Amino acid sequence: MSEKDFYLTTPIYYVNDAPHIGHAYTTVAGDVLTRWHRQRGEGVWFLTGTDEHGEKVMNAAKSNNVSPQEWCDRLVENAWKPLWKSLNIANDDFIRTTEERHEVRVQAFLQLLKDKGYIYLDKYEGPYCIGCEEFKLPGDLEDNKCKIHGRPVEMLSEENWFFKLSEFAPKLIEHYKKNPSACEPESARNEVISFLESGVKDLSISRSTFDWGIKVPWDTKQVVYVWFDALLNYATAVGWGDEATSAGGKKYVKSWPADVHLVGKDILRFHAVIWPAMLMAAGAPVPGKVFAHGWLLVGGEKMSKSKLTGIAPSQITDYFGVDAFRYYFLRAIPFGSDGSFSWEDMQARYTSELANDFGNLASRLIAMVEKYCDGVIPAVANDSELSYLLNETVVAADKSMVALDFQGGITSIMEFCKRVNGYVTEKEPWSIAKDPERNSELNSVLYNTAESIRALAVLLHPVMPETTEKLWDSLGATSLGPIGKQKISELSKWGQLPSGSRVTKGAVLFPRLEETK
Repeated sequence: MSEKDFYLTTPIYYVNDAPHIGHAYTTVAGDVLTRWHRQRGEGVWFLTGTDEHGEKVMNAAKSNNVSPQEWCDRLVENAWKPLWKSLNIANDDFIRTTEERHEVRVQAFLQLLKDKGYIYLDKYEGPYCIGCEEFKLPGDLEDNKCKIHGRPVEMLSEENWFFKLSEFAPKLIEHYKKNPSACEPESARNEVISFLESGVKDLSISRSTFDWGIKVPWDTKQVVYVWFDALLNYATAVGWGDEATSAGGKKYVKSWPADVHLVGKDILRFHAVIWPAMLMAAGAPVPGKVFAHGWLLVGGEKMSKSKLTGIAPSQITDYFGVDAFRYYFLRAIPFGSDGSFSWEDMQARYTSELANDFGNLASRLIAMVEKYCDGVIPAVANDSELSYLLNETVVAADKSMVALDFQGGITSIMEFCKRVNGYVTEKEPWSIAKDPERNSELNSVLYNTAESIRALAVLLHPVMPETTEKLWDSLGATSLGPIGKQKISELSKWGQLPSGSRVTKGAVLFPRLEETK
């Protein structure tokens, strides 16, 4: 059996509305991390998808005068999948909870837990938030309103099927104390442990007041609670429950457990409490890590369609470009903390870091090679300081990126970019070129600059795939193979850009913003 794939998931997104940049933020982070792991030479499986059951979806469909399935199909095909394509998201699978492969495995999972004695019938009464699709605890409310959605909750009373969640609280506490990396960042882990230690009640896992959902296999008058249904996608998508010798069974062995579940902090408890308890009950391994990132804020509040603070990704990408979008949110905001989006800050970083530091460095180098070397990369040279700094950069960036410290990783890379710019400024190749006797020195400066840019292109490829592919072509580096196949572990070996490669002047990588209007 080949070694296990690095398996990463985003949340599966609720299709009650079109996606906003908060959804894009999570998915871009997942894409950057999986691209990085691919360039480490690892097998990778990257899952995203949509959560399509529940009362909120049913109500959205009703208000738009279509069936729930029609509503889901419309949004998935016209909004969600096109957005991921436009943002260059290289996911390996896209699961929908209305797919048969998911529904049959959910029912099998539910039946397994009932057969093992973890599910029972009882009555529940309490405050319910339709926005969260969740019964709320008193601490989750403020003036009888959900703290997340700011909407009044409803008092619901139902006879439902319950999962013995409380039985797993001690095991979960022990798990997180022994394995602190299983829930990150530290603030998220502390929140989860505090919640578990405060006393966990059993979970109502079925609903009888509406019918848009997966039928409870032994009680078809009820549908599976949307969160119990949705969480299972991470396992059903890779073949949970299939025969070991089947394609699904083999995929499960190669993929499970998930290495990283990326989630927003508002759904942390579902993923760090309910989900691992479900897996423990089924006798399945729990995920390696649940990572809860912060919220994107506008005007100090979480982005929200209902509060009219949601921003469509296209509003940003149409002006700044896709790669700048991908770069900015991971560079500007520490992953795991809340961060405010600012048009002004994005414009400033675009100009200083992308256009001036990175884009201008590349265009200057190509122009000088064309002017002084007839467009051909000169003989291999080695600047000991640059090669040393590159090695240090690769080590630092790799350590940060695999730890989901995207800001730290990108900062390391851009510091190297600044140093290369400093090298060009110090050496003044345009002055050296005036003296024919210094031609060898000129060639050395140009090669060292070009080789540094080769490395920068590879390091930044997971973050800005489209731009770096263009740069790879302009450098004449295609003889080394596709940029996405360049190994992080081999990146710092100096002298890889072949002498004699022909550079080509392409479009400006990051045009002046007023030119993009």
